[in-house]
Amino acid sequence: MGGGGSLAPRREALRLLARVTREGRMLSDAAGEGDGAVQARALRLAGLALRHMGRADALIAGAMERRPAVRVQDILRLALSEMFEDGAAPHGVVNDAVTLARMSQKTARQAGLVNAVLRGAGRDAWDATPAPRLPQWLRAPVGKAWGQERLRTIEAAHLAGAPLDITAKDPEAWEGPLAAVRLPTGSLRRAGGQVTALPGYDEGAWWVQDAAAAVPARLLGDVAGQRVADLCAAPGGKTMQLAAAGAKVTALDLSDARLARVRQNLARTGLAAEIVAADLLDWAPDAPFDAALLDAPCSATGTIRRHPDLVHLGASRDLEALTKLQYRMLDAALALVRPGGALVFCTCSLLPVEGEHQVRAALKRHPGLVAEPLDPADWGLPDEARSEWGLRLLPDLWPERGGMDGFFMARLRLPA
Repeated sequence: MGGGGSLAPRREALRLLARVTREGRMLSDAAGEGDGAVQARALRLAGLALRHMGRADALIAGAMERRPAVRVQDILRLALSEMFEDGAAPHGVVNDAVTLARMSQKTARQAGLVNAVLRGAGRDAWDATPAPRLPQWLRAPVGKAWGQERLRTIEAAHLAGAPLDITAKDPEAWEGPLAAVRLPTGSLRRAGGQVTALPGYDEGAWWVQDAAAAVPARLLGDVAGQRVADLCAAPGGKTMQLAAAGAKVTALDLSDARLARVRQNLARTGLAAEIVAADLLDWAPDAPFDAALLDAPCSATGTIRRHPDLVHLGASRDLEALTKLQYRMLDAALALVRPGGALVFCTCSLLPVEGEHQVRAALKRHPGLVAEPLDPADWGLPDEARSEWGLRLLPDLWPERGGMDGFFMARLRLPA
């Protein structure tokens, strides 16, 4: 990524990396305003460095007698991952890394060191460093749940990253213009790109949504004319799916600020939904819904392939508190649905305690409630997505196609 105009995104990527590693902020929350192309490139570079940080740190440690200043280490992390994982021209990366070091009085005297480390780094040494692992707080329960072999393939999927997945109102019409491949689930997949510059974005013909995240709304089947609640709706992907399918959607979320994103997405796509800012645990509609979808707050560990910053934030979210909240929200969501109606419950987590265990416990609490059997083939998914309680998607599914986010989802039917 050498050449003119390369310094601005690299400088912004350095700022983003510091926000994540030293301030504990999500990469998406740390993103700044300004030139869209610069921001998109910076986010990609910072994500690449976060994904391969373990490798970069091992190489840095082997090249230096003592650990460098934090900013210098971040400069080296960015440069090494870009050279060896992004195919960037080394001379451009090295030159910009040295310039970034010289831009701060605290690191100017280490610019020569940055130059020496990067020019001395070789592909063989990079490839010889161990592939990054999940942190132990997550690695242990994932290995226990899915086995050590599956753990390694999940970690490999995280390292590979994620393509750009799109849900289109008319997938057939946009497969060609977007240079995308249509997945068996109906999502469109392409290699990436600046989203707002792609064909059809301004017209509102589609929205970005991981292939796994697009499945839960489809589990409700034909919702045309039905009153459907999308609970915890922001940023609105599922709301738009349901509205595009002809449902009368009520999109509820606790955060009015997050609902602003839903309103923006609905406006861009020309779709309509009732927007409600409220706490699901306290909210009561005027009448029961025909169906509801609850994408409950969770650890988000299923999205690491797309959000590598998550593993660097540590176990910052209290899993016990989250599972208790999911328990209460699932009960509250069931109370909103008419007798005989359906509730799709899902979480973007790798952990059964946030998925399968929640459904099993709900069935015991609610006599007559049924978790309907779901055949993965009906939704374009491989048979290994089959679960006793619904569908279990893991990041290593479809490795030849680029994987998918980790999700658990179940369709619960209330007694008539």
